[in-house]
Amino acid sequence: MRNTPRIFVAGHRGMVGSAIVRKLKAEGNAEVVTKPRAELDLTDQRAVRDFFSKEKIDQVYLAAAKVGGINANNSYPADFIYQNLMIETNVIHEAWRAGVRKLLLLGSSCIYPRLAPQPMTEDALLTGPLEPTNEPYAIAKIAGIKLCESYNRQYGIDYRSVMPTNLYGPGDNYHPENSHVLPALIRRFHEAKVAKTASVVIWGTGEPKREFLYVDDMAAASVYVMNLPVEVYQAHTKPMQSHLNVGSEQEVSIAELAGLVRRVVGYSGDIVTDPSMPDGAPRKLMSTARLNKLGWWPTVALEDGVRLAYEDFLSTVGN
Repeated sequence: MRNTPRIFVAGHRGMVGSAIVRKLKAEGNAEVVTKPRAELDLTDQRAVRDFFSKEKIDQVYLAAAKVGGINANNSYPADFIYQNLMIETNVIHEAWRAGVRKLLLLGSSCIYPRLAPQPMTEDALLTGPLEPTNEPYAIAKIAGIKLCESYNRQYGIDYRSVMPTNLYGPGDNYHPENSHVLPALIRRFHEAKVAKTASVVIWGTGEPKREFLYVDDMAAASVYVMNLPVEVYQAHTKPMQSHLNVGSEQEVSIAELAGLVRRVVGYSGDIVTDPSMPDGAPRKLMSTARLNKLGWWPTVALEDGVRLAYEDFLSTVGN
């Protein structure tokens, strides 16, 4: 490997990928390589093969994915499973073909069973049925983990996986229909504030509990895990469960989250729940004991992060 490694961040325009690029450039000890989708379609195997053969990449952060909230997952299940499987398969396989020995796959907490014991440990993988509303996406992410494990076992390389909890922050998707819960709430409360409406409706009962992590914390964790010595990383994982959870270990109900967003946005109206809409999994809390033992913890508190996210919303799509 070169003294200054060439690091490819796949998905650099997404929320997580852009945060990883910021982190790597701030550290200043790597040459960061990025390609927009117009120049490199990661679902095209030939294009991915040509890219790796030409670019001489040393490390890969695989943050590219098709993502979305409950509505998007319910509406486009074929897109979610196909595109994510193709991206992972092409990047992992072609990275190996080109001699890339270090890769980090970013997954999702939805890989765990819907009713997994809380907080969810890495050992919970494949122990029960998945949450139906995002099962195709979850299966694709599980396949990505198993690709990394299988290539490690067969070829003796060092491909790692991290499973983030719900992420938010700069670069998030604030689409009114296809966004995740926190950016959706930011948009909904902001628009209600501007329109001076009397109430805001939130999906479901408001009872499910979720955990959130600021995206720059996720980027820091990703770089931290990538740079761990291989013997240290392997000492805290298992051959068939080589992924690590990344989260805050702080959970909040959707109703409490809505109240927090209302306060940050400055909306004074009421919050109304709509039990006819899906709740998703009743609870999703990650255990980060393994990562904590490796010496990493998050730094951004939820309310501080929501304020930063709202500032980002105002600077991009707010009015």
